[in-house]
Amino acid sequence: MKTDIVIVGGGAIGAALAYFLKTQDPSVGVTVIERDPTYNLASTPRASGGVRRLFSLPENIALSNFSIPFFDNFSETMAVDGEKAEIGLKKNGYLFIVPPSARDMLKSNFETETEMGCNVVWLEPDELKHKFPSMNVSDLGAAVHSPDDGWLDPHSVLMGFRKKARSLGADFVADEVTGFDRQGNAVLRAHLKSGAQIEASQFVNAAGAWAKDLCAMLGFKVPIEPLRRFEHYFESEEPIEPLPYLKDPERLAFRPEGKGYSGGVPTLEEPRGYNFDVDHDYFENVVWPALAHRFPQFEKTKCKNTLPGLYDQNDLDGNVIMGPGADGLENFHMLAGFSGHGLMHAPGCGLAMAELLLRGRYETMDLTRFGWQRVIDNAPLRERGII
Repeated sequence: MKTDIVIVGGGAIGAALAYFLKTQDPSVGVTVIERDPTYNLASTPRASGGVRRLFSLPENIALSNFSIPFFDNFSETMAVDGEKAEIGLKKNGYLFIVPPSARDMLKSNFETETEMGCNVVWLEPDELKHKFPSMNVSDLGAAVHSPDDGWLDPHSVLMGFRKKARSLGADFVADEVTGFDRQGNAVLRAHLKSGAQIEASQFVNAAGAWAKDLCAMLGFKVPIEPLRRFEHYFESEEPIEPLPYLKDPERLAFRPEGKGYSGGVPTLEEPRGYNFDVDHDYFENVVWPALAHRFPQFEKTKCKNTLPGLYDQNDLDGNVIMGPGADGLENFHMLAGFSGHGLMHAPGCGLAMAELLLRGRYETMDLTRFGWQRVIDNAPLRERGII
């Protein structure tokens, strides 16, 4: 079996890349290999679905500036045979709140966001209290509100990209990569669990939390590890005014969902590994105290459901690794390590990677700094004050 480009991993990232490759060059042969087409344990459907422009790195802001307007028009853009791809996009805003000690850092981020054209509003604690009267602001130094941001349904985004890419001629294969044939600086073919082999001129590692396993097959290590996180659904017995997607200094991140709320407190202290067990004490011990501290109405909250999922955590710096060069390979491209930002940046990274594969350069936005070179140099490119 032969094709032009093999994408290993058919989640939101791989499906978005397939879509952009076929729209940029309809003649290119694209094959996406996804071992679990039910996406039972995939990270995309277990994501929180937040989309925001609140970052410190210009590259991440640029990705959001492209991706969020793309999501605005997603239902029409991804329509197949007249059937729209609704993704439940809610533009209810994002809110970052910080203690006095992080005020200067938040201000610096705010200035970068403003320079890059983001609609962001600086809020002093008294303004914050006026806007969200239920919130405890006694320990806060400032906040930044981005009213044009929000959240969407991750599974619908994945299915929208997948169906559209297939309608454009991308081939989705339900199989698992078990190895590669490598010659010098090139990957020649992938071996599949079914016994099939597939040759291509370019290979893309879009396997998310499983990205390191593909790298191991080629004989090198990558600083991407699976990191378990929990998405909790909980309700409040007492009413709270409408809230945006809120992130606070203790890593608490939650948003409205139906008649309740969805969110959690991800921690980098979590042991790395493919762990889908639910720690039923985590909400009670970690999430609930943070919620109750910020909003007294959550004193009596109960967790109704907990969904475990995996981040593809880049332990070097928490940002995506993309492009060629890993272990000297010229035609094996990384597109993993998003560390929780993958879904929101799937459109931007899909387009940028398509440009790189088809024309050998970034055109719409320059993501060169996210390349493999920083891994070689051990030169982290971290977000400031952002999880």
